Amino acid sequence: MVKKNSFISLIPQEEKEKNRGSVEFQVLSFTNKIRRLTSHLKLHKKDFLSKRGLQKILGKHRRMLAYLSKKNEVRYKKLIDELDI
Repeated sequence: MVKKNSFISLIPQEEKEKNRGSVEFQVLSFTNKIRRLTSHLKLHKKDFLSKRGLQKILGKHRRMLAYLSKKNEVRYKKLIDELDI
């Protein structure tokens, strides 16, 4: 099972507190939630509420990545490389 904040620990503490609203931080937290929910759904295949929540998070994640790719291609590629998406 994936730890809740395993990828958030990659960001230094002072940078975390400054940039909680940044697109990169939000994509990072969505990625953590997606990984956690997918591991949950592997065990509980009939948990339809979690499946719906995962679909909503995937939509937000996709929209955030599309926004970032339009606004700043360099930051987008750096984030994709860091998260191995």
